[in-house]
Amino acid sequence: MATPQTTTSLDVQALRARFPALGRSGPDGRPFVWADAPGGSQAPESVIAAIGDRMRAGQSNTHGAFPVSAEVDALIDQAHRAGADFLGCDRDEVVFGQNATSLLLHVSRSFARTLRPGDEVVVTRLDHDANVRPWVLAARDAGATVRWVDVRPHDVTLDVDSFDAQLSERTRLVAFTLASNAVGTVPPAADLIARAKAVGALVALDGVHAAQHRLIDLHGLGADLVATSPYKFFGPHQGMLGVRRELLETWEPYKLRPVEDVDPDRWETGTQSHEAMAGTAAAIEYIAGATGGGATRRAGIEASFAAFAAHERELSRRFLAGVAEIEGVRLVGIADPARVDERTPTFAVRVGGQAPAETSRALADLGVFTWEGHYYAIEVFDRLGLLASGGAVRIGFCHYHTLDEVDRVLDALEVVGRRS
Repeated sequence: MATPQTTTSLDVQALRARFPALGRSGPDGRPFVWADAPGGSQAPESVIAAIGDRMRAGQSNTHGAFPVSAEVDALIDQAHRAGADFLGCDRDEVVFGQNATSLLLHVSRSFARTLRPGDEVVVTRLDHDANVRPWVLAARDAGATVRWVDVRPHDVTLDVDSFDAQLSERTRLVAFTLASNAVGTVPPAADLIARAKAVGALVALDGVHAAQHRLIDLHGLGADLVATSPYKFFGPHQGMLGVRRELLETWEPYKLRPVEDVDPDRWETGTQSHEAMAGTAAAIEYIAGATGGGATRRAGIEASFAAFAAHERELSRRFLAGVAEIEGVRLVGIADPARVDERTPTFAVRVGGQAPAETSRALADLGVFTWEGHYYAIEVFDRLGLLASGGAVRIGFCHYHTLDEVDRVLDALEVVGRRS
């Protein structure tokens, strides 16, 4: 169907032209619809070039007496400064690693050494397991207690009454997501952080999914830790944490003896992927300049995310209105187009009696790429009774998607639904 383009100020077509993968087409000549942005975004040419340029310039470890090593030292500093602008923290509060999961397991091991029997750790059933299992294991190892925050099944949002009920004077840490990678729910982070801080708890945020869609502000929120994965915000496969300085200084990392006791270096185990750091810095620069930039890199990032959000709200409204009209398709999560501020443009669906794997394959045959399963958000799908039957099909958009692509996904869902 012919549809108007978005009415927001974002020049989507100009931005799309920067992403080589978005130009790939199927056998029918039509471009693929990369409709699983939450599984990993595509990368702009500037990110690809930054990775290649770093490797072409020569590889070296750090703190050497020759120019290439000095270049790597400068790159690492630049990546930390870019990460700080992206996360809303300071340069020495940014920790790089292999991926967000590895980093969370790393710091949770140190957190466990601060726990005592009788202490409590609070996790939620909405989260990706990377922001659940590390803290559960930390509590287990220390003999502490784990308390669970429930979700409201009808719209798959966090149950705030349940959240309050888990907090006590024994709560040492509360972990929750800034946005669900499975169903798109955006919890009221500032309010939840204030509730956790009122009982003296630390707050660990999963920002992996949110970082593609929303501005992250570790200091502004008053949280203690936020985890991100650059490959979700147009960069390479890598992990990046923002951690409050006091924690980095007081927690004891598991590290090798030759590593200096300087933060954040002592938390970055082994030789880092310098080419990935170059790509991550380039991804942040892409975001900062996507709408023309600002007086500072942080200002450019803020402006871009404001424009991204406005465009993504239109994508969400179009999808929610359209999917409601397709017989046999069940949406899991917030369905009201008036509530798009409470969600990202990530949608979990079930089609008729089909197994999600069957639906995802059928959509792929139509040039629409989605994912199926639980996406490591096993608690929420178990809570909804969908885990044993295969989870759901995840459809996700971001700022470089168009309304026409949303319509192609809806048309494909209608075709597949008729077969169910």
